[in-house]
This record gives sequence, structure tokens and C-alpha cells, in this order.
Amino acid sequence: MEGLITSYGLMGTMWEQVRAPLIVPFMKIMVTMCLAMSIMLFVERVYMGLVIVVVKLMRYKLDKRYKWEAIKEDLETGNSVFPMVLVQIPMYNEKEVYQLSIGAACGLSWPSDRVIIQVLDDSTDPIIKDLVELECKRWAGKGINIKYEIRDNRNGYKAGALKQGMKHSYVKQCEFVAIFDADFQPDPDFLWRTIPFLAHNPELALVQARWKFVNSDECLMTRMQEMSLDYHFTVEQEAGSATHAFFGFNGTAGVWRISALNEAGGWKDRTTVEDMDLAVRVSLKGWKFVYVGDLKVKNELPSTFKAYRYQQHRWSCGPANLFKKMIIEIARNKKVTLWKKFYVIYSFFFVRKIVAHLVTFIFYCVVLPATVFVPEVQVPKWGAIYIPSIVSLLNAVGTPRSFHLLVFWILFENVMSLHRTKGTFIGLFEAGTRVNEWVVTKKLGEAMKVKPGSKATKKPTIQIGESVYMLEIFVGIYLFLCGCYDFSFGKNHYYIYLFLQSMAFFIAGFGYIGVFAPNS
Repeated sequence: MEGLITSYGLMGTMWEQVRAPLIVPFMKIMVTMCLAMSIMLFVERVYMGLVIVVVKLMRYKLDKRYKWEAIKEDLETGNSVFPMVLVQIPMYNEKEVYQLSIGAACGLSWPSDRVIIQVLDDSTDPIIKDLVELECKRWAGKGINIKYEIRDNRNGYKAGALKQGMKHSYVKQCEFVAIFDADFQPDPDFLWRTIPFLAHNPELALVQARWKFVNSDECLMTRMQEMSLDYHFTVEQEAGSATHAFFGFNGTAGVWRISALNEAGGWKDRTTVEDMDLAVRVSLKGWKFVYVGDLKVKNELPSTFKAYRYQQHRWSCGPANLFKKMIIEIARNKKVTLWKKFYVIYSFFFVRKIVAHLVTFIFYCVVLPATVFVPEVQVPKWGAIYIPSIVSLLNAVGTPRSFHLLVFWILFENVMSLHRTKGTFIGLFEAGTRVNEWVVTKKLGEAMKVKPGSKATKKPTIQIGESVYMLEIFVGIYLFLCGCYDFSFGKNHYYIYLFLQSMAFFIAGFGYIGVFAPNS
């Protein structure tokens, strides 16, 4: 017992010896850096919010800024007045949704001799491959001009499939290309509402539609995703379109001018965000984009935690890696204004794709909790409470129906910031093999839909190790210990937040989030 007391005494002495000369200065530097990043994010969010307010007050309408006239059949030339459109559907082992996406594409209202449906099937499962091919043949039998294309490999993943698809001879006759991921279901009038923008405005290269989530009410996790993505579309995409005619292509539910795509060098597979890569390169050529917020395309949110983790890694690692590879190219570009280059480098990439992830995890899940052990380091209330509160409230404007879930969204976003921060560092420093990791987001389609009166799908029997995520658990333990110390010795009452946030990490760490699906 005396030896144990002596050991604790030595540890306490060592802590006091290193705290003043090392720990305190280091913590002060970290707090200052985090506060600076918080201000950057706050200013960016307020700026975009003001842009949206101005857009709404001025009743900004796309048909006033860009010419839009419905394309009508000419009595003399017939359907030749309609531009030739290619519709691409890249897919990979999409057993649950392939019929929905192919059926929706084949149901698009456009002259049948002026549209080509191209199914790019990279499936490795021979059974699924046969099913997709049979579905294409079934629609071909109905008179639809549909092409079923496969490759010998999966080089470049989605970007490689799209690039290969553009090489077919029949594509040369097409002027525009619409792209839909395998879980997207456009309404029949999609082309009627998008093509006129491109046909009547030669400076436009891209028309992007908004996503509509068919399974947002499936579980609490999908509601949280809806809140984040609604803000992205309602604010970020709208603000970029209104101010700079630039925003990131969402990879699906959009229509490209093929000549602009080719001018920029086509699809590249150097990162896991081939859609953003293409958008930046096309924009640097001087082309403009337009976002049509009232045009929505139905799609599915990942409803299993494992699938969502993989998706968020790709969505954070890819932009950081692209930023590293393109920052010099953007800075040296001569075709766009200095203001637009600043917007792309600072606002679009640095603040939204890097700072937003780093400050969320490092500040609120690492540095702020650590200050409970170092009372000499104080975080001002405006940095610890006011700024994050305002930023969170601004995010809630995208999904008013979920405002009452704002606290849950904050806790969930902080949990996901762990993977986004990790992905950001991997992308920036190209560390390890995960920098180019591409895991297709698993779609459940109608497999998880429960008919009225039937019992909900039960969680399958799985090994405990398959549903435990150690990173989340370790962070949860750290936050819990910080909370215990603050409860016992602190004066800032951080323990209220720390206990709630640690609980959120534990819930995610033990896999009790999202839905449970076989083999997920």
C-alpha cells in the first residue's frame, strides 16, 4: 500500500514538473489554433447564410439569370430539334436497387430516338451481373435504346467506368450526359427541366439537381444525415451557384455538357472524389454551373453504421487529397478571376473540406475536454458555447422538421468527425493504403422496408467483434474520464457535455446506431 501511495506521489510530482513548462504552453497554442479555426468556420457559415437570405429576399429565380425555354418539336425537322442525351448508370453489385434505377432511367420522358441509356456494370458477382443484363434486355425489348456495358477490370472504380463508357462510338452523337448512381430514381420530367438550361446557355457546363431521401425516417441516423445533407444542398450548393456559378458536382443527379467534360480532360481516378475533381477542372476552364434546388431526385441514405463510416471516410479523404494535388494548379490558373480562385481555395476547399472536420473533432473532442486537467488554460465562452451554438442553429435551417433533434445531431456529428478528421489527414499526407480506398456504399433498397402489420426486421446473430468499433470506444473512455475529473474538481460544468458526448461515442462504438442488416 505504501508503495502504491509512493508511486502516485511520484506521478503527481512529475505532472507538476512538466505541466507549467510544457503542457500549459502547448495547450494554450492548441486552444488559440482551434479558436482561429472556429472563427473561420463561423464567418464562412454566416456568409453563406447571408447569401441565402439575399437570394430569398430578392426572389432570385434561375429563369431570370439563365434563359430557359421548353424545347418543342419542330413540324419540319421533327425530333431532331431535341439534343441527343446519354444517360449513364454506373453500378457495382447493386442487387437491391438495379431494377429501380434502370426502370427510372428508361422511364425518362424524352424522344426515344434522342436518348441512350448506358448501364455501366462493374459487378463482380456473376449472378447479379446476369440479372442486370436481363433487365437491360427486358427494356430493350420494349423499344428502349439501352446499352449494357462491362469491363475486364475495375481500374479507377466509378471514374474508370464512366471514362470507359464515354469511349463507345455511339457516344459521339450525344451532346449531353446525365449521370445517376444505382440508387437514384429521377422523375420522368428530369430531362425536360434540365436540358433547356444547357441548350439555351452555351456558357453552362453542369446542371445539378437536389437529392430527396426516400428512407430519411428509417432510423435516427438517417435523420441526422438528412439534416447535414439538406444544409449542404439548401445553403452550400445554392450559395455557390448564386455567387460564383461554381459548386462541387455531387457525382449523380446532374447533367454535363460533354464538350466541357472533354475540354477539362474527362474523368480522372487520381482521388476518390472524381466528381469534385471534374467540377474543379471544368470550372477552371471558365465554364459555369447552375444548381436547381426545386428539382429533386429520389435516392437512399446509408442506413447501416458501417456503410456510413466508409462513405464519410471517402467524402473527407478525397477532397483533402484533391486539395493537395490541385492547389498549385488553381493558383496558377489564368482563365478565372482572382476572387473565384480565392473562393475555391479558401472557402470551398480549406474551410469546408479541412477546417470544418479538424475543428469539430480536435477542439470539441480532444482539446476542450483536456482543458479540465489544466485550469490555467481557459477557453472563452464565445469559443466554447456561442460560436458552436450559432453554427449548429444555422445548420438546422436546412431541415426545419428536425429542429427538435438538434442536440442529437450535434453529438452524432462530433462522433463522425473522428472519421472525417482521420480521413482528412490521410488525404493530406497520402498516408497508408486507405487514401485511394473505394468501398461502394451498401444499398438496402426495399430489403429493409417493412410492410404494414408485419414485424420489424430483427438484428441477425453476429459476432460481437463485428459490431464493436474500438476507435469510438477509446474516445468515449477519454471523454468519460475528462467528465469525471471535471465533475470532481472543475468549475466550468463541462462534464454535462462530456458525459453526453462520451455516451454518444459508446453507442456508436458498440454498434447501436443505424439499422441492422445481414452481412452489413
